[in-house]
Amino acid sequence: MSSERRLQRGERIVLASHNKGKLVEFRALLAESGIEIVSAAELGLAEPEETADSFEGNAAIKALAAAKATGLPALSDDSGFCVAALDGRPGVYSARWAGPDGNMTLAMQRVHDEMGASPDKKAAFVAVLCLAWPDGTTRFTEGRCEGEVCWPPRGDQGHGYDPIFVPQGDCRSFAELSSDEKNATSHRGRALTRFLQSCVTPDPV
Repeated sequence: MSSERRLQRGERIVLASHNKGKLVEFRALLAESGIEIVSAAELGLAEPEETADSFEGNAAIKALAAAKATGLPALSDDSGFCVAALDGRPGVYSARWAGPDGNMTLAMQRVHDEMGASPDKKAAFVAVLCLAWPDGTTRFTEGRCEGEVCWPPRGDQGHGYDPIFVPQGDCRSFAELSSDEKNATSHRGRALTRFLQSCVTPDPV
């Protein structure tokens, strides 16, 4: 179920992720909110199987599992790299393209190989956040960043598919941007901005 329920500033929540890169991004983006984040990995929580075929479905699976396991509100994101020439793939399967060892070099090479000589380089990063409470209440926000695929990979910042994505309005890949520059325009940054606006109680004026 969903509602207009909100977090209180200063509240402690679980980040339902074992991804260290995401944890760094979330802590940076939520630093001024006063929300305290502890990760699922730090709590030793198991990673639930992501069986949904949508970003919303997988985000809900992760957030609800962490909330029910800890008794705390839990925030998760499900995000993916959506390539126009590949009909939106890898999309919700972006992590799986890296194989069981999380080999992003392999994943990026697969994107390049499957695109072939396509002149259509359009791509987008999409992130859907799910905030869940132990009683099953959920809220969602979404962020999207449009851009193009570049090849070969460029830069050594960021994580995931960042080295082969150039956001609109820039000539650098996500992996060539500083964390502050990326967070200002990224899909996750935009989703978290909406999250703070709609899911966190504002400070009294």
